Amino acid sequence: MCGRLNVIDDPLYNIVCEQLGLNFNTHSNNDLRPTEQVACIASDGSKLQQRNLAWGIKPNWAKRVIINAQAETVAQKPTFVSSFQFSRVVVPCSGWYEWREEHGQKVKYLFEKPNKGALYMAAIALENNSKVVTLTTKPNSQCAQYHHRMPLLIEDDHALNWVTGTVEEAHSLLNLKYHHTLVVYQ
Repeated sequence: MCGRLNVIDDPLYNIVCEQLGLNFNTHSNNDLRPTEQVACIASDGSKLQQRNLAWGIKPNWAKRVIINAQAETVAQKPTFVSSFQFSRVVVPCSGWYEWREEHGQKVKYLFEKPNKGALYMAAIALENNSKVVTLTTKPNSQCAQYHHRMPLLIEDDHALNWVTGTVEEAHSLLNLKYHHTLVVYQ
């Protein structure tokens, strides 16, 4: 379960601008937490744009803030189905953190691309496009040793399809597995 993000504005700013062809500006935060603002890439119907959204929602029925939705059920859950159909976004980040219990203590691990490239997390915007929930999926073999879930990472060349594609195109991306090797730091 991705509960913290690592966002480093340089080189992330340049990579996102180049790969997605839009002006993207974010502030570095190597420990971005739920409820904080996170820079997302969304579509206004005709072009991509940056939206700064609060990470997480707190429905009346929930006991705590919901920051993640499962990719396997996001298209069916009443809380998320409309956003999946109409308000898909990506969260560009430098990496994310997972904690693993080791010798009775929780140890924090950072996951990044080896080249310090951008990772694109699949997400949905909710509550009048003011909040965001990231999607998680079953982990690849590398991440499985740290946690039973991992972010749904969208390949660079599929990020546009996630944000602007049809619902059918988005459905096909829910099942893609991230096979690239990540660098893991303690």
